[in-house]
Amino acid sequence: MDSILPLSNYNMIFPNPAMASDEGILAYGGDLSVNRLLGAYTKGIFPWFNEDDPILWWSPNPRFVLYVDDLHISKSLKRTIKKNIFEIKYNTSFVEVLIECANASRPDQEGTWITPDMIEAYSDLHKDGWAHSFEAWYDGELVGGGYGVVIGDIFCGESMFAKKSDASKVAFVHLVNRLKENGFKLIDSQIHTEYLETFGAKHISRDEYLALVKKSLENPKDF
Repeated sequence: MDSILPLSNYNMIFPNPAMASDEGILAYGGDLSVNRLLGAYTKGIFPWFNEDDPILWWSPNPRFVLYVDDLHISKSLKRTIKKNIFEIKYNTSFVEVLIECANASRPDQEGTWITPDMIEAYSDLHKDGWAHSFEAWYDGELVGGGYGVVIGDIFCGESMFAKKSDASKVAFVHLVNRLKENGFKLIDSQIHTEYLETFGAKHISRDEYLALVKKSLENPKDF
């Protein structure tokens, strides 16, 4: 990490995102306080690290995003949505959503980056009104959904899980429609996922994303 800048618990100033490594790592260290996290998100930076690693701060180039107007829904998913199998809720079980995301099995990774410290940090963001969960319920059980952070008119998606087929997909479509109705412009997926690509997400440059973040801060929306 010789070329990656360290942060202290006392310095809330992040380096210029253009200084990030080829992988997208910008800095390491610091803490996960609400002020630090908000300072990061408002500059196009986010934390992502394994439990035994120091806190790593990322600003990848390119960025993977979904414009809410570009949402694509497959015919099969449309049929599932019309069946009204799931009850969609928001912010009713935020911590449970984080825990389910942390415990979700993912074929492309071992373990989880949603550590107890991350759960505590994002719970604090939720209590302060910055982080939100979207949830799919079936017969009174939480079976899918995810969470993210709102910055201006951008929803920064963090993670999703599904315990029943199509549960997270249906919850995500409802989320996008809710965001669109409330004036949001963009969902930040941070890095490429095939999952979000099926919904119409695409790559944009980091500079373009940072310009969108700056503009979004002048146009905050209510989740």
